[in-house]
This record gives sequence, C-alpha cells and structure tokens, in this order.
Amino acid sequence: LKKTINVGKTSLIMSLVSEEFPDVVPYRAEEITIPADVTPERVPTHIVDYSGISLLSVCLGLCLSQANVICIVYSVNNKKSIEKVTSHWIPLITENTDKDSRVPLILVGNKSDLVEHSSMETILPIMNQYSEIETCVECSAKNLKNISELFYYAQKAVLHPTGPLYCPEKKDMKPLCVKALTRIFKVSDLDNDGTLNDNELNFFQRMCFNTPLEPQALEDVKNVVRRNLIDGVCDNGLTLKGFLFLHTLFIQRGRHETTWTVLRRFGYDDDLELNQDYLFPPLKIPPDCTTELNHKAYLFLQGVFDKHDKDRDCALSPEELKDLFDVFPYMPWGPDVNNTVCTNDQGWITYQGYLSQWTLTTYLDVQRCLEYLGYLGYSIIAEQECQASGITVTRDKKIDLQKKQTQRSVFHCNVFGDIGSGKSGFLQGFLGRNLMRQKMIREEHRSYYSISTTYVYGQEKYLLLHEVFPDFDYLADADMACDIVCLLYDVNNPYSFEYCAKVFKQYFMDSKTPCMMIAAKSDLPEARQTYGCSPLEFCRRHKMPPPQSFTCNTAGAPSRDIYTKLTTMAMYPHISQADLKSSTFWLRVSVGATVFAVLGFAMCRVLLKSR
Repeated sequence: LKKTINVGKTSLIMSLVSEEFPDVVPYRAEEITIPADVTPERVPTHIVDYSGISLLSVCLGLCLSQANVICIVYSVNNKKSIEKVTSHWIPLITENTDKDSRVPLILVGNKSDLVEHSSMETILPIMNQYSEIETCVECSAKNLKNISELFYYAQKAVLHPTGPLYCPEKKDMKPLCVKALTRIFKVSDLDNDGTLNDNELNFFQRMCFNTPLEPQALEDVKNVVRRNLIDGVCDNGLTLKGFLFLHTLFIQRGRHETTWTVLRRFGYDDDLELNQDYLFPPLKIPPDCTTELNHKAYLFLQGVFDKHDKDRDCALSPEELKDLFDVFPYMPWGPDVNNTVCTNDQGWITYQGYLSQWTLTTYLDVQRCLEYLGYLGYSIIAEQECQASGITVTRDKKIDLQKKQTQRSVFHCNVFGDIGSGKSGFLQGFLGRNLMRQKMIREEHRSYYSISTTYVYGQEKYLLLHEVFPDFDYLADADMACDIVCLLYDVNNPYSFEYCAKVFKQYFMDSKTPCMMIAAKSDLPEARQTYGCSPLEFCRRHKMPPPQSFTCNTAGAPSRDIYTKLTTMAMYPHISQADLKSSTFWLRVSVGATVFAVLGFAMCRVLLKSR
C-alpha cells in the first residue's frame, strides 16, 4: 500500500485486521499476513504498509519487486492527493519495475464518509490512461465501508488480472485472449460442426467448473447471445462469435475469474501462453526403455481423426489436416510425413498412416508427442490428469531377452547399405509404393523413416524403418540402438555387398542385435560380388538367415513378406537359426500376417459404415 501523507492508508489496514476504526493510528502498520482460509480466493495475503518517508528510497526497488499488486491510496476530499497519483506514485512505480511485467495497480479512494460526492469522475480518465490500473475502489476506514472488498479486488487483480484479457480503449478482448479462447472453442467442439451444442456446452461446463448447467440456464445463456449478436447462435448451438461475446461480457461485468478459470483449465499461464508444465508433464524414461502410445491415447487420437475426416473417406485431405492442426501454434507435420506413412492414391494420409505418424513421434521424441497432445487438449477431452497418462514406458529390453517375450508394440529397424543400394526404395516399398510411385517423390520431401503395421502370429505391431546415412567410419550410438539391423545390397552392383559385410563385422558381429541381409533390386541380373565370399556363404558363416530377395519394381504394391520377417526377428531375437532357415516357420508367420491384413481391411470398411 502506498499513500500521500494523511490519506488513511494505515487506518485501512488496521480497520481490516480489527474490524473497527482504530482510536490510535501508528505512523506505519506492521507487516501482516491474512490466512488463506479467511479470504474469498483461498490464498494467503501478505500486506506491507509502505510510505516514501518511513522507508529509505533504496528499499523501494526491493519492496516493489516483491509485490504482486500495489494499492495507491488517496483521499477523496483532498484534490492534491488525487493529483499525486499521476504526478508522483505511478511514475515512481514505473521507474522501479520491469516494463515487461507491470505490477497491477488499484486506486483506493479513502475517507468517503467525509464527502457526499464521488471521485470517480476525476479518476476514470486516469484509469483510461494507465492500462496497469485494474480498478478503483472508494471506501471508508472509519465506517468500514468496502474495506474487505478492497482486499478482495487486490487478490483478484493478481489471480484474475484484466490487463492480459481486455483493452478498455477498444472495449474489446485483446488478440492473445481471442486466440486462446478460439483454440479452446475448437478443442471443445467435439463434432467439429462449428458450434457448441448442449452436450458439448455441458461437458465444457463440467470440465471447467465441475458442475453441469441446468437446461433453463443453458437456454438463458443462448438467449443473452441471441439478443446481442445475430450470428452468435446457429442451429441452437453457440458459435465461436457467441462464445467470444460471452467472455467479453464476463470481463466487462467484472467477472474476469470466469474467463481465467477457463483459460487455466486449458493450460494457459498469466501471459496467455500455454504453460510449460501443461505441455511437458514429468515422464521418467529409464535407459533401454522405449515409449509408446497406450489404449487411452489411441482412442483419443481416433476421435480427433474422426472429428476432422468430414468426407468419411478414412483419409485426411490437406484442408482437413490443416483444420486438425489449427489448434497448434505451428504446422507440426511437413510434406516429408506423406512419405513416412501410408497414403491413399491422392497422396493423403490415411487413418492407418495418421496413427503410424503419432506412433513414430512417440517413439522417437516423446516430449514432442506430449506437447502435441497438449495442443489437442488430451487431458481435458480424455478426462486424464495429464498427457503422460497416454504414454506407456516399456520395460528394459534386457528383461525381454531374459524372459524371451515382450509386451512392446513398436520395433525399430535400422537399414544400412551403400549409396544407390536401394534403401529408399526398401522404405517406400513398406508403404506399398512401387518404383513408379516412388519416382513421383520430390527430393526435398524425402523421408529417412517409414512406419506401418505388420502382423506377427495375429498380433498387430508397428515396424519403424530408419535409413542410416552410409558413413562407414563413424556410426553414432543411435544408429546402432535398434531391435534389428537390415543390411541391404544391390544384386546388380558387384561392389555393393562389401559395404554391408564391413558394417556387420565392425559394428554388429559381437552384438546381440539380430541382423538380416537383403538382396535388393532382385528383378535385375545378379552380379558376382567382389567380396571374398558370396553373400550366402557370409550369412552361413555368421549364423544369419540367408539373403532375402526384394524388389520394388513391381506392377502393384511390393511384397510385404520381408517386413513381416523383420518384425518377427525383432520380436523374438532368441529364435534359433534352425527356425530362421525353416520355410515352414516363415510360412506360419506369413499366413498369419495375410489373414489379419484382410481382417484389418474388413474392419476399416465396418468402421466407415458405422460412421
């Protein structure tokens, strides 16, 4: 609290504490703390009585830096004290506070019992001039008028400030507030029809205020909007314009706490930026463990896809994808994503491709996945504590090896091969693209990853392929940390196999990571490799399965058998060499994959019909 001499600042504090006007007023009140349980906002309030005379000016900076709100007290019957608000106190505060984080101010007109008129006519121009002034309260320490209200407004100015929300000059909400509330509206519009229907409004009300609205209250809200805005209500649902109008009304009527409650529930801080604690909740990931989406997260993401797939074609057009990511501050997926996951004939990301990309992000960069789920409002819509509840941290890979079984759903395969050996074709073949379709991919949109589902013994798994840059002399730890290694050579190039042999012998011969040799471009004539032994002999010596033939120069989609084999070896690294060489073993795996791929296609058709 700041004052000009004899305006009654200390009397205000004494009247609040004792609930009666003091007979003897000290020059300066001692610092006091009001407990949280006796304040309306349930927060403790520490009051410091400040006077420019009683404290040295060197203490001013410290005093102001510790203040969350400053009350400037003037006497309503003293014109000079009113003038001193702008001539002395506000400039003094401005000089001693950071301009980027202004402390909210409250003007307090004391001694209202001594006059019959209000000082508001004089004060309003001051309030309009300084945006940091939250409000003005006229009170009387002698009559105890508006004393508790003064400190309530002081708390409110800190917890629910007007400044970030509203521009008094324009009589409208500020752009950042509009932007935040627009995102909140779009997240809450569960069916993406551009309005909040009664069910969505009730869900929103329950999420933000822990109580639903009565049917009559809902209708009353919409009627208020109808009376003031032509297009605020459409098809009995609240439009974005209507939603923004309501919050403008709340702010104008002094109910800032309503808007702040909504903003904070959806993750916003005092600067109307999404809180880092909201976007990045704690998630502990021990070494040798991986991260995957769990059932709750997949259900949520399926709902998001369904919400934006307006034409019900099980794919997201560029417009639908843009609409989906409209609640993000930036576009998270670039053109390379379309070459990382499955797309339809038009090049649009399919339902399977959409879930695959989310799975890839979770596996490679779980913090980014948490951030993305935060933008989509996962914790609110899925009614979870935070995004971390949608992530499963798998157990240590060593335990999987000991128990000879795994609960993991995502398996990482690093693909090695010399330049021009066909690695990119191998990755794109996994997405069903033959050589003709691959030629349409622009170099700047190329991806070094591909991910899709495979079926092993009836279980749907994700296989993540990563094309490793062929720098033989140096491989980073990340290049070697995977579930299976794919060594790929060009059968038509006599020098191609040597690179694979050297990579295996230097980096993987003594590791426990299973390896598979791929004879790529098998549609071309096979050249004799210049290496000391043939690829078949090399695999035999090092107890690897024989080289597997692969080509993407096909009329239709390339064969997926090799990808099923890779996933199987990644899932069961302990499989014996005898099994790996057995055609019966691979037949069982492949038949299972074919059956479940057909079932998957049938399920997609059922999903379309049900929608």
